[in-house]
Amino acid sequence: MNASFDTRAAFQQQLGEVWARARATLVMFDPDFTLFRLGAPDVDAALRRFLLAGGRLRLALHDPAHLEREAPRFLRLLRDHAHGIECRRTPRALRALTDSFCIADDLHIVRRFHSDHLRGEAVFDAPQQTELSRLRFDAIWAESQAGMQASVSGL
Repeated sequence: MNASFDTRAAFQQQLGEVWARARATLVMFDPDFTLFRLGAPDVDAALRRFLLAGGRLRLALHDPAHLEREAPRFLRLLRDHAHGIECRRTPRALRALTDSFCIADDLHIVRRFHSDHLRGEAVFDAPQQTELSRLRFDAIWAESQAGMQASVSGL
């Protein structure tokens, strides 16, 4: 199933659907995760359910400032589930990357073609559609360094 979107509400709806379908892994890349609403109560609840069921979450980002300032629930989640969450910050050489995506279990993906715009697509139950973005994530991850831990804000 494929679904295109071009509004904030539609993007967040598709993202919620991917999170709800995730069982084992979530990998996400975005320059700052501003539009992912990681500090919102409903997102916190969805990610907690995923992590409590044994899921593993990996985030790669350019700048954690938004999450550190505006997402205290996410910082609490990071503290409470440090064993299941890993965040990495990209090096300066990768800061020009502007796409944004979330992949669940190598089966489902929501991607925005440019992080400054809301146009994108969601694809479900299609491992072949996630492969390129997953390889891209793995390359970004390999170049990135640990960059965000609950302790950054004294938690």
